[in-house]
Amino acid sequence: MKIRIMKLDERAVLPGAATGQSAGYDLCACMKEERTVIAPGSTKLIGTGLAAAIPEGYFGGVFARSGLSLKQGLRPANCVGVIDPDYRGEICVALHNDSGTERVIEQGERIAQLLILPFMKAEFEACESLDTTSRGEGGFGHTGLY
Repeated sequence: MKIRIMKLDERAVLPGAATGQSAGYDLCACMKEERTVIAPGSTKLIGTGLAAAIPEGYFGGVFARSGLSLKQGLRPANCVGVIDPDYRGEICVALHNDSGTERVIEQGERIAQLLILPFMKAEFEACESLDTTSRGEGGFGHTGLY
């Protein structure tokens, strides 16, 4: 599958896979300033300098980079971002600092990973009742702790 990507800034870095078997493609920071500070417990919107034409029937999922979240306490604020196939604006990542320390994002730093995933369109229909199942209304923790 080919995804058309437009650089909105000459410093933008095209998404790339770290290995031949990587599911995600690294998204890199492309900011007006060379670096930005994210205070503990706060969120900053970080641009990538890229816009994409994701094919119909697919969406771009923006996920955390495991090393960045583990070592720096930085993750996408919405946990998983969604880039709809009809969106043509800049891809941005709202990075949240879960740590107790200021974190610095440098120009060109890998800040998230992009996965291209299929989705199905659904139609929702109001009804008076649902079919019954053995689970029923059993919610969080209904099967026990282990």
